[in-house]
Amino acid sequence: MNIIQQTKNTRFIRNRTYEAFIFLIIFGLFFGGLGYKMGVTNMLNTLMNTAWDLLMNTVFFIMGITVLSGALGKLLIEFGVVRLLEFLLKPLMRPLYKLPGVASLAGLMTFFSDNPAIISLSNDKNFARYFRNYELISLTNFGTAFGMGLIVITFMTGLGFFVPALIGLAGAVVGSIVSTRLMQRMIRGKVPPRPDEDFKGDESQVSFRSEGPVFERVLNSVLDGGKQGVQLGLAIIPGVLIISTVVMMVTFGPADAAAGYTGAAYEGVPVLPKLAGYISGVFEVLFGFESPELIAFPVTSLGAVGAALSLVKAFLAQGIVGGNEIAVFTAMGMCWSGYLSTHTAMLDTLGYRKLTSKALLSHTIGGLVAGVFAHYLFVLIQLI
Repeated sequence: MNIIQQTKNTRFIRNRTYEAFIFLIIFGLFFGGLGYKMGVTNMLNTLMNTAWDLLMNTVFFIMGITVLSGALGKLLIEFGVVRLLEFLLKPLMRPLYKLPGVASLAGLMTFFSDNPAIISLSNDKNFARYFRNYELISLTNFGTAFGMGLIVITFMTGLGFFVPALIGLAGAVVGSIVSTRLMQRMIRGKVPPRPDEDFKGDESQVSFRSEGPVFERVLNSVLDGGKQGVQLGLAIIPGVLIISTVVMMVTFGPADAAAGYTGAAYEGVPVLPKLAGYISGVFEVLFGFESPELIAFPVTSLGAVGAALSLVKAFLAQGIVGGNEIAVFTAMGMCWSGYLSTHTAMLDTLGYRKLTSKALLSHTIGGLVAGVFAHYLFVLIQLI
């Protein structure tokens, strides 16, 4: 046993050593390349200035939206509006998603908050027993497709793009259908049934009933929802500052081509647009993107939609986005909403981490479909 254990320890140390060397090589090539092109001092100044500007001018703006939308969402839940919407949407669940009517509650909860709302619902036995096991697992894809939806739509509307934001919402719905049903197709018959999945009962048992004076309920809802909004706003800070800063540094060039690099915010080496330029025709056909820089939004949405939203203002300042791009951004931002960083944790909580690759594949396809649908729906509406 000692020899076996010693062999395992040796392999573990060797693998860790390889990982360390590979990490150092990739890290050195990435930042070494940026430093060589920009100058080390300029690169460091750009890193800090970009992160600072994102924090002051983007993160706090998004946090203001999350606080207001959190308060609104809590009010809608407290006074039964979410329950009413669930009742209205319930007949659509089985035809569109092959899910029971109460699944609409999962979509609404993530729309008003974020992806992790699915975890608490899925772990609620009173809620979960209305689902067959493969249906319950597919909620990971269904709920994620609407994560932070209210925040994304409010953000885009605040920039003056109300109609494109609604078109993007329609695209996200189509993407959610594709993602959910594709996931079900992949796993149906491959996961064991649960003992309680044949339960037949009154779905109205799943509710948000509360009592007390109206004023007190309003006050508590606003304050609790606002507090949750603050927590969500704080939670997106690492994603915005780290992911967006790095993405921007491989998306934009120097602020003034004649002056060269100065260490100002949002400077960088435009590697991503150059790579996207080789297949720019594909992006133009699928999404209507005329500038290769725009691919940075969906790429960032894979990890964190809050970080992706921080790119929009920079694109607006450059004048490279319009209604079509906002519609596509809304659709893909909502549908993907950072699923690479949440799918694993959500499926792990449900006890099905081994299905992560299938969930990621189906959701990737769903997000692409969402963007394509939003683009052509926008074009169609423009023609009408």
